[in-house]
Amino acid sequence: MDALSYKSKYQTKSTVKKEWVLIDAENEVVGRLATKIAMILRGKHKANYTPHMDGGDNVIVINAEKVRFTGKKFTDKEYLRYTGYPGGQRSATPKTLLINKPGEILSHAVHGMLPKGRLGRELNTNLRVFAGTEHGMEAQQPKKIDLSKIK
Repeated sequence: MDALSYKSKYQTKSTVKKEWVLIDAENEVVGRLATKIAMILRGKHKANYTPHMDGGDNVIVINAEKVRFTGKKFTDKEYLRYTGYPGGQRSATPKTLLINKPGEILSHAVHGMLPKGRLGRELNTNLRVFAGTEHGMEAQQPKKIDLSKIK
């Protein structure tokens, strides 16, 4: 048997097939939804997954203001950020973030599940989160997917 027949086939920029995917976040738990989105962004749902490449799909998330939390996280969880000035640490709960920036909760959760570094920053640009049902990305012809079929 030829030893070359066992070589792994890695994706390259020219062989990557990226699609646009539409996900409805209504009544979805934030963490569980974020893991599925991160897996789609990475491309782990594809048979030709390559760890060092951006081989995943572009994801559009609608109804981000209708996500839910389990337990007391809706009022007790805190998101911390730092303005860069002395004494500039700010905190916000999911309750206040849903009012002011509803898409920020989901993008923050997905960002934490992506790799840290150049690849993670590149994968972050493939996610679009919208508060309502209108997304303005009809030109990309996204395919609506059922999240229950993704493991």
